[in-house]
Amino acid sequence: MATPGENAALARLAKGFEHFADSDCEDPLYIAICRHVARSEALLQLMLAAPPEQRRPNLLLAAVHHRLLEERAAGAQHALAAYFPSVGGSRAPDAALSACFDDFVDGERGALLDRITRRATQTNETGRCAVVRPALRELAALSGRQRLALLDFGCSAGLNLGVDQWPIDYGDFMLGAAVQGGVPPLHCRLVGGGRPSPALAEPVIVSRLGIDLAPVDVQDDDAVRWLQACIWPHDRERMERLEHAIAVARRERWPVRRETDGVVAIARWLDTLPGDVQPVVMNSWVLAYFEPPDLASHVEGMLQLVRERGLAWLSGEGPQLRIAGAAAPPPPDGEAEILSNTLWTLAWRDAAGELRSEVLARSHPHGRWLQWIGLVR
Repeated sequence: MATPGENAALARLAKGFEHFADSDCEDPLYIAICRHVARSEALLQLMLAAPPEQRRPNLLLAAVHHRLLEERAAGAQHALAAYFPSVGGSRAPDAALSACFDDFVDGERGALLDRITRRATQTNETGRCAVVRPALRELAALSGRQRLALLDFGCSAGLNLGVDQWPIDYGDFMLGAAVQGGVPPLHCRLVGGGRPSPALAEPVIVSRLGIDLAPVDVQDDDAVRWLQACIWPHDRERMERLEHAIAVARRERWPVRRETDGVVAIARWLDTLPGDVQPVVMNSWVLAYFEPPDLASHVEGMLQLVRERGLAWLSGEGPQLRIAGAAAPPPPDGEAEILSNTLWTLAWRDAAGELRSEVLARSHPHGRWLQWIGLVR
């Protein structure tokens, strides 16, 4: 029998799965599964094994997806695979899905608990490079330094360290690398009146580093399979981008390190940089996983590095996580924000030595559309 505390936790989880199905998810399969989980105490109980900050629908969905990907690699598939396009399925969600899902979970409970207990959702969404790339161009123009040192905080496998490896198509102009065979371009639709300037010079990234509590080794096939599992099963475009980004990361071998204190690690990194580069730290959908006291401490420490060390901090998070109270205009009229939008805040030290923080852009969480706001000069 569940304790009062467990009952309260289960109620929060049920609301979280319902909210994800109603507001945060575009995949009909995952919408149906989440609504089923929200009504099942037995399925919700699985999530109590996860650390509190990881008790989110994406973790259970990724754990299930991971097992199906493993089974496919081993040549054996459960009937649930018929619903997952990523493993060859084509069946639409129907009345039989719930029972099929329950049967799969019953047979894989131990394996799923293992993943829920020790894994974390790590999407490493390379589509966000469609926002980061023009942001780095803007920052280089702002600072007057074309040589950048880039650190990705909460980097997972560090795939977004390759931000300059992608051709980016905004509809009427392109940025980034030249289009070539085998490299899928990033497609990003501009919304609203603003747009990044294609005339700004391209900065040169002379140093790259990723840090994470649990970094993913791109040379490890199982670790890569987990990244694949964190992508929604119908989204072939994102899967193709991931596969290309992994190939680039395996070739380039950018350093990705495990660190438990981000601010301390970033301060040490700053000590290693030559004086003619502009240091930049970026994070995207990382701070949302911080507990409130840890978040406050991290933000305070980062802003101190901005003020005292000249660090530029590009933070792409949910609308409630604007750094230093930066204000943002409303989203464009007529834009249906099915997923929670991302606000990209830039914090930097201006020429007078003062801390500045402004919202630079708003985007789809996977970079599908971009509302460019720009900086107040």
